[in-house]
Amino acid sequence: MTAHIRGSIVAIVTPMQPDGSLDLPCLDKLLEWHITSGTNAVVIVGTTGESATLSTDEHCDLVAHCVKVVGGRIPVIAGTGSNNTAEALYFTESAKNNGADAALLVTPYYNRPSQEGLYQHFKLIAEGVDIPQILYNVPGRTACDLQLATVKRLAELDNIVAIKDASGDLDRGLELIERCGERLAIYSGEDALSLPLILAGADGTISVTANVAPELMSQMCAAALAGNEDEARAADSKLELLHQDLFIEANPVPVKWALQAMGRIGSGIRLPLVELDGQYHVKVREALAAAGIVT
Repeated sequence: MTAHIRGSIVAIVTPMQPDGSLDLPCLDKLLEWHITSGTNAVVIVGTTGESATLSTDEHCDLVAHCVKVVGGRIPVIAGTGSNNTAEALYFTESAKNNGADAALLVTPYYNRPSQEGLYQHFKLIAEGVDIPQILYNVPGRTACDLQLATVKRLAELDNIVAIKDASGDLDRGLELIERCGERLAIYSGEDALSLPLILAGADGTISVTANVAPELMSQMCAAALAGNEDEARAADSKLELLHQDLFIEANPVPVKWALQAMGRIGSGIRLPLVELDGQYHVKVREALAAAGIVT
C-alpha cells in the first residue's frame, strides 16, 4: 500500500498536557483536521512525535489509537525505528498487529554502525515483519548515513518499499530518484526540498510544515505531482518561511509552539526539550502570518 502513498504526509506531533502526559482528545482533533484538510497520510510516533521520550507502552498505544481514530480514511505510518534492533523489531511487529499501513524505520542512532551493520539491521526487520517498510535517513540527527549503495541493496527486499531522505542534500535526493525510484517510493524529509524533489519525480514529502499548514502543503504537493509547476511554486512560496523557521530550534520545539499559538494544542513537551525560547516567538509568528495561518 505504501508504494501508492503520494503527496503530503504529516509527521504529526504528539499533543501533551503541561505535565507531559498524553493529550489524546487533542490528537483526535488534529487527526480530523488533517483528514478534512487533504493530508494524504500520517506518521505517528516519529521524531516530530517525540518518540525518543515515549515509553514502550505509550509508543505502541499511540499507534493503535491513531489507527482506530483514522479508521482507514488515510494511511497510518508508524515510526518503529530504534538503535536497538530487537526493539525496532518489536515496535514494527506491534505496528503491524495494531493495524498500521506501514512502518518508518530511522537509521540506528548513536551506535554508528557500518554499512553492513545497517543492511543486516534493516534486512532482519524486513524479513521478520510482513508490513511495508520505509527507510529513514537523517544523518544530521543520527550520526549515521545510509549510503546509496546500501539503499540499493535494501531495495531488493520485498517489504522495503520507500525511503525518506532527510539528508538535506538536494543532489542526494535527485540521485535516489534516478537510481532507486523505479523500485522505491522516494519521500523528501526536508520541507524546503520537497518541491524540487517532487518536481523531479519524488512521490511526496514526510513533512513537519504540514502540521501547521496541512491544506496548503497538500495543495502544493498535488500541484507538483500533477506537473503544475507554477501553481506548486506559488503555494510553496507562502510556506517558505515555515520551512525555515520551524527548525529554528530542534524539531519539534518550534512546531509545537506554533500549534499552541494557533490554539490547536496545549503547551506540553517532554524534557529534555523545553518550550521555544521567547526570542524566536515573533519570528515563528511571522512565518505563520506569511502562510496566511494567523494575522
